[in-house]
Amino acid sequence: MAGKVALLLWAQTLGLAGAQTTQLLVQPPWTPAVLWDRVTLTCQGSGTAGATTWYKDGRRWWQDGRDSFLVTESGTYTCDRPGSGRSPPVLVSNDLLVLQVPARALLEGDTVTLRCRGRPDKLLTRVKFHKDGKDLWGHLSRTELSLSRLQVHSSGRYQCKGLVGSEMKVSALVTVTVHEVPPSAVSVSVQAPGGQVALGDSLVLSCTVAMGTGPLSFSWHREGSGATLGTGPRLELRHVGDNDSGHYQCRVSDGESVAQSVPLNVTVLVPVANATITPGPPALQVRPGDPVTLRCSVQVGSAPVTFTWLHNGQELARGPLLEIGDVDVGHSGTYHCMATNQLGQDGHRVFRALSPELALEVTPQGTTGHLWITVALNVGRTLLYLLLLLAVIGGCHWWHRRALRKPQERPPQEPSAPPEEGAALDPHIVCTDRAGGDHADLLGPHGQHWDPSDVYENML
Repeated sequence: MAGKVALLLWAQTLGLAGAQTTQLLVQPPWTPAVLWDRVTLTCQGSGTAGATTWYKDGRRWWQDGRDSFLVTESGTYTCDRPGSGRSPPVLVSNDLLVLQVPARALLEGDTVTLRCRGRPDKLLTRVKFHKDGKDLWGHLSRTELSLSRLQVHSSGRYQCKGLVGSEMKVSALVTVTVHEVPPSAVSVSVQAPGGQVALGDSLVLSCTVAMGTGPLSFSWHREGSGATLGTGPRLELRHVGDNDSGHYQCRVSDGESVAQSVPLNVTVLVPVANATITPGPPALQVRPGDPVTLRCSVQVGSAPVTFTWLHNGQELARGPLLEIGDVDVGHSGTYHCMATNQLGQDGHRVFRALSPELALEVTPQGTTGHLWITVALNVGRTLLYLLLLLAVIGGCHWWHRRALRKPQERPPQEPSAPPEEGAALDPHIVCTDRAGGDHADLLGPHGQHWDPSDVYENML
């Protein structure tokens, strides 16, 4: 079951009372609303739900218990709820040119944007803004006017004019009222520690006035969001998301003065997800004696986050960093990082995220030594063959010189008989004289020449 956070905002301003008035909530939140925006009106107040009476242009319009509806006709609307009375009026316009102001109470220090808008099927150009009949903006291409750090003297009657299609039009006057905020008018107390709520929980905000007289209207706001989140002394957000974090304020008005609470920071805590290891998976190869440092992190997740390292499924260490100063073969295996955080008002809901597997391989030194031995043997064989070849060439050269000195002693050579069938055939070396030089030829059993590279390959 989702937990709840109750935030009590206490106003201590004279002239304010605890009675609630009926509020007419307009969406989109602009005054006046325009018919082409598909405006929705919602009546909020005390009394029996579904007992709303609607009025249009000062006349009773319908009573079917509906609290909300989509506007299809322009006009001025109010609603009535038993127990809280009739709401302030809301104008829905269908004019060719309209100046719009945010539908909320404006306080000193606020920033507000005024919008000059024409119908969607008409091109709007040459826009100018006026306050109390005086020009405010010299540019003729902008349709919005931003007023920052409002002061009480920023109050007044505003309007805009511009070329709508081929017609020059002037909008209706809009009254802007900036309220003065008394110092230390509102204090805040929080029942939940730190205003923290877990993702998916429900958040309940309550605005309570301690002193004063007269009917009151309430509105809720979050810093950075121009829209009104709700009206009434209580605001409930079901299944909060991570975008619901921020500073919340309650504003209370009796029609003459306005009080607002000190901004209250609400933090939505997010479960951990997407744990990763750096250097990344799937494998990491190191040599014995090398240092290894692994880092674990999460893509999302609210602090505090606990990190646990697992080696072959067994807990090894804790913390975001795993440092191994002198690895050996025993450190080989699979590594995981598990990130954990605890959320919720009770703090007993635990969320975990497990990283992908990292395979750490420690390569033994013997593998590298064997490779060097193999290379050394091959080089030795090559050198031995070259020495043998040089010795043969030298021997042939000596034999040739000796033959030239004693030709008369050389006995006549008889032709050699062919080898008998089945006899062993061995290659032998024959020294010949080609073009005045000595050469050593390797001859096969049938007199064919063997290339030295063939001998080298056979040796390997």
